[in-house]
Amino acid sequence: MPRHRLFAVFALMMASALATGVARADGGSGSGMVQMASSNDSGSDSDGDLLDPDQVPDGKIGLVAFDNSPFPYHGAIPNEGDGDDAPFLDARDGSRRGHTSPRGGVYWESETYSDRRSLLYIPEGFDIRKPAAIIVYFHGNLALLGRDVVDRQQVPRQLAESGLNAVLVAPQFARDALDSSAGTFWQPGAFARFLREAAERLAKLQGDRSSRSTFAKLPVILVAYSGGYLPAAWSLQVGGIGARLRGVVLLDALYDNADDFADWLSDHQSSAFFFSAFSTSSADGNGALQDMLLKQGGDFTSDPPHCLHAGDVVFLDTGDRASHNDYVSHAWTDDPLTWLFNRIPGFPRDGGAKACKL
Repeated sequence: MPRHRLFAVFALMMASALATGVARADGGSGSGMVQMASSNDSGSDSDGDLLDPDQVPDGKIGLVAFDNSPFPYHGAIPNEGDGDDAPFLDARDGSRRGHTSPRGGVYWESETYSDRRSLLYIPEGFDIRKPAAIIVYFHGNLALLGRDVVDRQQVPRQLAESGLNAVLVAPQFARDALDSSAGTFWQPGAFARFLREAAERLAKLQGDRSSRSTFAKLPVILVAYSGGYLPAAWSLQVGGIGARLRGVVLLDALYDNADDFADWLSDHQSSAFFFSAFSTSSADGNGALQDMLLKQGGDFTSDPPHCLHAGDVVFLDTGDRASHNDYVSHAWTDDPLTWLFNRIPGFPRDGGAKACKL
C-alpha cells in the first residue's frame, strides 16, 4: 500500500465501523456528515490511539502520517549556552535507542518518538473560497491526538462551534510522555516544511487537490498548551513562516523560553496578536515575559479581549480558579478555545467572529 495514502470513507448510514476505528455512521447530535481518513504508516504502534466516533464533530477528520513530522528525530538538542549540542537519542538498550527526559526518565524511540501522524480537521461549513486560517495546535505532555486532543480537550469540537472559518492541524510530539521535546522543529525551516506538507494533506482530505496552493498561503494561528511551549518557541524563532503567522495563543504554557517569545514580539507585534492565559502553574514564566516587555517599552493588557487584532498583547491571569490539567476545556470559561476563536476577526464562517460583532 502506498505510503501516506489517505483512506477517505463516507460513514453515513454504514452498519458497522472499520476495524481500525476510523469510520462511523453519524449517530451524533449534528445533522451533517463525518468523513474520516487515516494513514496506516504511523511509524509506531498506534493501536491505542484511534478516533472515537462519539467525540468527532461534523466535518472531515483524519490521523495522517507526515514525512515532515516532529518525530522520529535523530539530530541533536540545540544548546543555547556555550556547550556542545547533545544527541537527542542518548540512551541504548541493545538495539533500542531512547531519549532521557529530565522529568520522565528514559523513553524509547519505538514507543514514544516514532509517531508521524498529525490530526487534520476541516469543520462542516468551512469554505476555502472565503478568508480562512489554519489553527496549528501543539499539545502538552502525556498526550495522544485521539485520546486527548479530540476526546478530552475537545479541540476539533471547540473549533467547529466557533464562527471561525479555519481548519485544524495538530502534530503528535512525544507520545504520552513527560517530555516537551520539539524534535525536528528544533531545526531551521522545519515548521515551514511541515506546513507545506499540511497544505497537501488538507487538500486531499478536502477532496480538492487544486486547493493545495490556497491552503499553502493561509494565515496561521499557533496555539500551544502546557509543554507545547517549547516547540512553539522554536517554531517562532527558526520555523521560517514569517508574516504568515498572525497570532500566538498560549494556554497555561509559558514555563520557559520567555526570551524567545519576547524576541518574536519585538519583531512581529505589528503583524500578529499574542494571548497568554495562565494559572498559578505557569505564572512565573508569564511574569518573566511581562518584565521583559516592560523593559523593552512594550505595552500589554490584562483585560479579557473583545477582539484580538494585530498588535494586541494580552496576559489573562486565571489564578487558582482553573485546573492546569483541564485548562484547554475549562479555564476562565468553559470551552476557552471557542471563546478565543470567536474573538479573531477577519475569517468569518457562520456569521463570523461572534464576540467581535457584539
